[in-house]
Amino acid sequence: MQTRWQIQSKLPPIVDEALTKFPPVLRQLLFNRGYATDEEARAFLKAKPDFDTSPWGLKDMDVAIERIIQAIDGSEKVVIYGDYDVDGVTSSALLVELLRSFGVDVDAYIPDRFKEGYGINIDALDGFVEKEIDLVISVDCGIRAIAPAEYARKIKLDLIVTDHHHPGAVLPNALAVIDPKREDDDYAQKMLAGVGIAYKIAEALMEKVGEESSLASAEPLLDLVALGTVADLAPLEGENHRFVRRGLRIMRHAQRQGLVSLAGVAGVNIKEVSAMNIGFGLGPRLNAAGRLYSALSAYELLMEKDLHRAGEMAQELENINRERQSLTRTIQDQAEIIALAADKDAFLLFAASPEFNPGVVGLAASRLADSYYRPAIVGQVKEETTVCSCRSIAEFHITDALDECAEFLVKHGGHAAAAGFTIRNENVGAFLKKMREIAERKLADVDLNPVLVADMEVPLSDLSFEMLEHLNYLEPTGYGNPRPIFVSRDLSVKLARAVGSDKSHLKLKVSDGKVNMDGIAFRLGHLKPELPAKVDLIYTFEVNEWQGRKSLQLNVKDIKF
Repeated sequence: MQTRWQIQSKLPPIVDEALTKFPPVLRQLLFNRGYATDEEARAFLKAKPDFDTSPWGLKDMDVAIERIIQAIDGSEKVVIYGDYDVDGVTSSALLVELLRSFGVDVDAYIPDRFKEGYGINIDALDGFVEKEIDLVISVDCGIRAIAPAEYARKIKLDLIVTDHHHPGAVLPNALAVIDPKREDDDYAQKMLAGVGIAYKIAEALMEKVGEESSLASAEPLLDLVALGTVADLAPLEGENHRFVRRGLRIMRHAQRQGLVSLAGVAGVNIKEVSAMNIGFGLGPRLNAAGRLYSALSAYELLMEKDLHRAGEMAQELENINRERQSLTRTIQDQAEIIALAADKDAFLLFAASPEFNPGVVGLAASRLADSYYRPAIVGQVKEETTVCSCRSIAEFHITDALDECAEFLVKHGGHAAAAGFTIRNENVGAFLKKMREIAERKLADVDLNPVLVADMEVPLSDLSFEMLEHLNYLEPTGYGNPRPIFVSRDLSVKLARAVGSDKSHLKLKVSDGKVNMDGIAFRLGHLKPELPAKVDLIYTFEVNEWQGRKSLQLNVKDIKF
C-alpha cells in the first residue's frame, strides 16, 4: 500500500484575521480543528465546552439518581457491573469510590472474559440475588442486554444501565438507561467514554446530596476519567477534552498509589504524565490483565492504597503485559496468513482459529486493519460458537454492518471503528458472505490506501522550542484532537541506520541546508537499503532528552522518495 498524504487547506484570510491574536502556526492548527473565531478558539484552548454540560441533560439521569439516593438512605447493597477493558475498570473504580464515600455497601463485579464473555449475564444476576444485592449499576456495557434486563425485572433486581455503545432497535427494559447515543437523548456530548458517563452520575449525585459524602467534590475522580477516556479512544474534544486535561493535572499530583506504581513499572514520570503516556504506557498494562487473565487485578490496583502491595501488583501487570505482547505477535502473524490466504484483495479480512486467544484477537484485528486498510475480523473458534473482535476504517461503520447481519449473530455491539460479536459456527459462512457483500458495496469506489493528514507544510528550519510551546496549548492531544503533523520536503539524508532489536525502526539525521535535525521512524527500518539522498517527511516533532541535554526530534510517520 502507498500511504496518501493530505495537507489541510490554508486558512482563509477572514479566519486569519479573526485569530490574529494567536501565533501564526496556532491559527492554522485551530482552523484545522474547526475553530474559526476568537471566542471558539479560546473556549477550546481553555477546555471549556460551548454547550450545556449539566448531568441532568442526560436522559434518565433523574431516575437513576433518585434510585441511588434511595440505596444510600436505605443502607442497601449495590454492585457496579463493569467490563474488562480500561474504560470498564476505571468506570467501576469511580462509582465504587463515589458510593463508598456515602457509606454504601458497594463492590465491583467484572465478568471473566473467558468464562462469561462481554456484558451482563443472567448467571451473575442470580448470584447477586443470592447475596441479597438490591441494586445493580452497569458501566461501559448493557445497552444491548435486552434479555438480562427482562430477567432482572423478573427476579425483582433493580438494574440501572449506563453505557456509551450504540443501542440496538430496542432499549433494555431497565429502571434507567443512560446512554447519550440513545435516539431520544439530546445531550450534546455524544462521544463520552463509559467512565465519562460514570462521572456525570458522580456530578449529579454530588449536586443532590454531596454534603453526605466524604468527598468535597467529584473532581478528585477525574484521574480515572482521563485514564479510561484516553485508553478507550474517545475523541478528545468538547467535554472529553476538559475531562482529560483536568484529569491529567490530578494524576500528576501522584495521590493514587496504584497509578504511581503502574507509572513506575511503565517508565512514565507521573509528575509529567500525558495522554500519550496513557495510550502507550499505562493503558496497555491495565488492559493486559483482562486480555489474558482477570481484569479484577487491574481494578484492584486502581483501588490499592498500600505502597508495597501496589508495587507488587503493578509488577504483576508488567509481567502479564510482556506475555500479552509475545502472544499478540504470534497471533497477528497467524491471522495475517489465514486472512490473506482466503483473498488477499478482499474488501473485508477475516481470520479465526481454535488456537487464537480471545483476549488478543482485537489487537490482531487492529493490526490487520492498519496494515491493509480494510475492516478486519479476528476470532476464536470454540466448540459451538466463534467469538470475534472487529476493527474498521473511517469509511466503514462496522457496527452498522453487523446490525445488517444480526440474523446470523447470537449477540453483537460496539462503535463505528470497533465491535465484537458471537456467532454459531454453522452460521459463519452465510454471515461472511453477507458481510463481504456489504463491504464491497461500501468500499468498491473508495481508494483503500491509508491517509495521513498533515496540518501544514513547513521548512525544517522553522521548527523551534518556541513553536513547540505553542503546540502544547492544544494538549491533551490524541484521538479526535490529533497531535500536530507537519510535512517538510526536499531534505538531505545525512545519516540513516536501522535500530531496535529486530532493526525494524529507522534512525535519521536530515537537513534542509540551514539546520540538521534528528528523527526516529518507527516500523520503517525496512526502507534503509533503498533510502535516496533526498526525501520528503511527514512527522510530529518533540523534545528528546538524553543525559540532561534537550534537543528537537522528528517523529517520522512516513517517508516519500
